[in-house]
Amino acid sequence: MDMNIQKYMAFAKTVEYGSFTKAAEVLNYSQSGISRMINDLEKEWRVSLLERGRAGVRLTSDGLKLLPFAQSVCNEYQKLQAQVDELNGLQSGLIRIGTFSSVATHWLPNIIKEFQKDYPNIDYELLLGDYTEIESWILEGRVDCGFLRLPTLPEFETIFLEQDKLLVVLPENHPLADCECFPVKALCDYPFMLLEKGAKAEISEIFEKFNIEPKIHFTTWDDYAIMSMVEGGLGISILPELILQRIPYRIVTKELDIPAYRKIGLAMRDKKSASLAVKRFLDYLQCRNNPKKERV
Repeated sequence: MDMNIQKYMAFAKTVEYGSFTKAAEVLNYSQSGISRMINDLEKEWRVSLLERGRAGVRLTSDGLKLLPFAQSVCNEYQKLQAQVDELNGLQSGLIRIGTFSSVATHWLPNIIKEFQKDYPNIDYELLLGDYTEIESWILEGRVDCGFLRLPTLPEFETIFLEQDKLLVVLPENHPLADCECFPVKALCDYPFMLLEKGAKAEISEIFEKFNIEPKIHFTTWDDYAIMSMVEGGLGISILPELILQRIPYRIVTKELDIPAYRKIGLAMRDKKSASLAVKRFLDYLQCRNNPKKERV
C-alpha cells in the first residue's frame, strides 16, 4: 500500500474512533505508528490536524476542512483495490474459519454480510470448537484463521479485537439479583454451573486466582444450556458478555466486584502466506459490531 494512503487512513480512523489506540487496533499498527503517520501529515501539509487531550483527540478547524478529502482518497483506494483483486482472481475462493459460539453468533454474521457485498462469490467453512481445538486446527492447516482467547500460541500471528467482560449470571429471584456488583467470594455460596471450553478456561482461572472452591453441580461447553439452567433456578454461573446479547432467557447479569475479562483476537500461522481472500477478509473484522459502519 502506498505510504500516503496509509497516512490518510490513519488520519481518518483516528478521527472516527477519537483515539490513536483504537485506530491502531483497527488498522493493525502500533499506537506510536499511527501517531507518527499523522505527525508526518501535519509536517507535509504544514497544518495542525488534531488536538490531543485526556479525553482523546478531536479535529482542528484545518483538520475539519481536510478530512473529507482524505476520506475520499481512502474510499477511492478501496474501490481501486477491489477492482485489482477481481483482475487477480478474487472472484472465487474459500475461507475456513475456526470459531467459538459467541463469535459465530454475534460477530461473524456482520463480518460476512459486509464482506459478501464486495466479494459475493467467496465461500466459507466454519468450524465450531473450543480454544484448544481451534489452536490445533490452525496448526494443522485445517482452518486458515481462528478466533481465540489471547494470549495464544507464540508461533501464531494475532490481531487483538476486543476485551470481553465476564459477568455473573443469576436467576431473577436470586438474593443478590439487586446488588450493584457481585462479590467474588460469594461465588462459592451457591450451586455453580461451570462453562468449560477446553484446557484454557478463564472461569476456572478466576477460582484459582481468588482461591475459591465453588459448588459445581453441572459442567458443559454449551453457553445456552448454562443460561437455561440458571433461568430454572438450578444455580449461578459466569459467562462472557458477548454471548449474553439478545438472549431470550429471564436471567440477571452482574459485574464482579473485581472485574474479569477475556481478550478475543484472530490468529493465523502466517499472514504473509495467507490466501488473498483471507487477507481481504481481515479488513472487514471491524464490521463485527456494526455492519453499516463505513470502511475507509
